This record gives sequence, structure tokens and C-alpha cells, in this order.
Amino acid sequence: MAISTTCLNFFSQNGYKVTDRNALKDSEVHYSNIWGVADEDLFTLSIRELDEDFKHKKPFFAQIMTVSNHRPYTYPEGRIDIPSKISREGAVKYTDYAIGKFIKDARKKPWFSNTLFVIVADHCASSAGKVQLPVDKYHIPMIFYAPAHIAPSKFEKLTAQLDIGPTILGYLNFSYKSKFFGHNVFKMKDDEQRAFISTYQSLGYLHNGKLMVLNPNRKLGTFKPDFKTGTAIKTADDEKLTNEAISYYQMAAYLYQKGLYQQEK
Repeated sequence: MAISTTCLNFFSQNGYKVTDRNALKDSEVHYSNIWGVADEDLFTLSIRELDEDFKHKKPFFAQIMTVSNHRPYTYPEGRIDIPSKISREGAVKYTDYAIGKFIKDARKKPWFSNTLFVIVADHCASSAGKVQLPVDKYHIPMIFYAPAHIAPSKFEKLTAQLDIGPTILGYLNFSYKSKFFGHNVFKMKDDEQRAFISTYQSLGYLHNGKLMVLNPNRKLGTFKPDFKTGTAIKTADDEKLTNEAISYYQMAAYLYQKGLYQQEK
């Protein structure tokens, strides 16, 4: 499992126990590279850790980060019909295989029926396009899976990664106080739908069918995006949307600098 320094700092300040490839025996690793071990090996380790947590007879939470779908797209041969080191499509298909195997193995466990599995991407493959922030390049999958509790359905509203935490806690019927910017999407009002997308320089804010883009040197623009093609038409500046975007990003930067995303001690 590969974790950035920023992530490690966040995890260490919020009560996480970080477990990585060092917890695996050499005989348990089918493939590894600079990013980490093969997804199936990570899931083998995860099953073992979850079993151990279950023994304590307390609710448990785990965040599992897969890495096989990163360049150079390496994974054990013979798992899927696309050879290793060929393409992103092969790496994604392998990850899909590994997740499927993980779910099948988890089904055999006593904790499966009362566990909520959330499967989500951390980012898209590429944000390059004909516009600064093509919205179709930021469309990622998110699946809530708990077959004993959730009937199959499709959620159509605009949501964002910021909504994952509040939605999980809301679904589990937790009562809590937080500094989340997100919403419980199952109770979200239509005018609360929004998302934040960015590159290393451009900051985007999606709300009410419009995309506000903030760039260095105080350059900004309002666009009407097409969520299917990623194209966008420049429209008249929207002062309210602009102020909302600036406020969100300024507040996030302030909280990060002050360390206020860390848990209250």
C-alpha cells in the first residue's frame, strides 16, 4: 500500500493504525513494485486484519488503498485476459477481479452480513481535455454495498468525495459533530448538490449546473459544462457562484494550515 506523506500525517493525527506490505510474508506476495503489492495480496492482508478486529467484538472501520491500477500497470499473470504491463484497461480489470475475489472471500466471514463496503476511486485517470477542467474526467465510481441491508439502486444526484464520510455516518445512524464540508447525500436538498474538482493550479466548483474555475493571478471564469462530453461553454460571470467558490477554497486552506482537520483531543 502506497501512502503519501500528507496522507500519513492526516492518518497519524486521526487515530489510524497504518498497516502496509511489511505485514505480509514473502510467500504471500504474488507481485510488488514501488507502489506496493498486488491488490489481491493487499486484500488477503485486509481479510486477516478484519478477522482480528472482529475477535474483539466491537465495530470496526478499515480504509484499504489499492495500487495496481497505477503505472506501470503490473499485476500477477493469469488472473485476467490482458497481460500485465500493457495498459490501464488491464490494470483496472485486474483491480475489478481482485475486488470481486475479496468480496467472495468476505462472504464466508461472520462479519460480512453486518458490514458496509464502500468502493470508490480516489481520483480520475487524467484531467487533460479541451477545457481547463473537463467534468467528465472527474466522474468516478462509488458503490455502497451491503446486500443484507441495501437493495440495488442507482443514485443520480451530483455528489463528491467530501460527501462520503457524512453519508456513511448518516446511513449508520450515528449522532456526531464534525467539520465535514460534505452532506449526507440521502438527505441532501437539491440546491445542496455541488462538487469540487481541480488540477495542481486550477480550482473548480460545480453547483446548479455551472462550473466556476479559479486560476492563478486572480483569473476566473464561469462555464456551462456538458457532463457527458466534458465540453463547456463560457457564460457570463456569476458573482454569487464566484464568492461561494472562493469562500470554500479559502476556508479549506485556512483549516489545513491551522491543522484543524485533525481530531479534537
